Amino acid sequence: MTGILTSEADFERVRAWQVTDAADYPGYLREAGQLLAEAVEEYGTVRARMFHPEDFADYCLLHGLDVREQAARDGYLVNPPLRTQLVTYRGEDLADFLPRLVRAREGGLALRHADLLMDGALCGTEAAASADPRVRWTYQQASEVFRRVLVGAGCGAYEFRAVVDAPGGPLEARARVLHWEDGAVRINDEDLDLVTAVLCAGLYCELPGAAVLHGTQGSGALCGEYRQVAWAWRSTGYEWSPAELAVAGVAAGPGFSLGTVV
Repeated sequence: MTGILTSEADFERVRAWQVTDAADYPGYLREAGQLLAEAVEEYGTVRARMFHPEDFADYCLLHGLDVREQAARDGYLVNPPLRTQLVTYRGEDLADFLPRLVRAREGGLALRHADLLMDGALCGTEAAASADPRVRWTYQQASEVFRRVLVGAGCGAYEFRAVVDAPGGPLEARARVLHWEDGAVRINDEDLDLVTAVLCAGLYCELPGAAVLHGTQGSGALCGEYRQVAWAWRSTGYEWSPAELAVAGVAAGPGFSLGTVV
């Protein structure tokens, strides 16, 4: 497990904390890329998270640690409440991996918010979640809502956005989805976890919400037929139904009825 600085501003912020010996941010990225490549070769599976200066400073303040100590950095990286920010590295270019780390931090904060709304049942132990039939049922319902959205859309390249009106501020999720002709779906694990958590918290707490799926429908296998689509749904807190609305600046017309999708 490792932490990676995702911007030059963050690199400059932690320079005095002796987090890295690199002379500049490009040099730091070269070292980080080499470290990740060596770790993948040696261990096979490597997990990383964004090293966020403010989060790290808050962690040290909370636990009475010196930001310049190696033990403080090690404790911050394995801090259990932040495990939802971890992303598996599979050898991709850092230019593609760094944005995933940033999104994973944002998604991790949203997951913690959703977990608080569900009294710790979402991110708790599997045994604890299984002990509450309502938690298990609601999570299954949330997964089913997302599955029906993707099955109904058919093959294509989409972006899904969802927002739930929650106490303490809106809960938001975003995910890029590739839906192949054979039915296979490609989506980053951390994005799938966040989407399901947001939908689950909305249903569990009976909170209103909205969702939009937009992108390009179709594939080359279908004689190269493509079309731009934008579908929307609204939730009353109990069920999702087609609606004309906008989410995060994306306007869409009423989607298909999820009840008709099997």
